[in-house]
Amino acid sequence: MSTPAEIAYHTVQAGLAKIAEEGQSEDAFARSLINEAIAIYMKTRSADDVGTELEFLAENLDDDQEYTFMRP
Repeated sequence: MSTPAEIAYHTVQAGLAKIAEEGQSEDAFARSLINEAIAIYMKTRSADDVGTELEFLAENLDDDQEYTFMRP
């Protein structure tokens, strides 16, 4: 059985191949993927929760920077 991460990876790779074949923008494709991911989140999560998730991801884009975690 494939993991969700594996399925997403293969789906994105297929999409990138299709984008390249058609000479379309990878940036536009990425933006569309973000929009689709948000639509999936919005099925079960509040807008505030989705915003918090996206904010966390945006604040931690740098692979060289350590994640900040709050301790209880």
